[in-house]
Amino acid sequence: MSRSEALTAPVASVSSKEIVSCMTYPAKEPETSRDFVKQSSLYQEFLAEREEILKHKWLESERLGHDIGFERALLDWIRKHREGWRAARRAQTQPPMHPRSSRA
Repeated sequence: MSRSEALTAPVASVSSKEIVSCMTYPAKEPETSRDFVKQSSLYQEFLAEREEILKHKWLESERLGHDIGFERALLDWIRKHREGWRAARRAQTQPPMHPRSSRA
């Protein structure tokens, strides 16, 4: 049974293995669609933020002597660091504003 058939078939006629296969291995997206997403600024921001959260997770886990897990690190980082990180990131990516020259 193909994936599209498994997704549209009545539940009783679909095996659990076929359902798991559809959920685990989604249909391939066209390369151009994936490339577009990977190049988008939103995705790049997501990756940068995720990297900061993983660094925070590592530092806090080391400090406490045990793995704190991603969810706890995420919530802690959002509460303590996200606003400042985003402000610093915006300041880095925005071009400097030039004062308007006054004419005499």
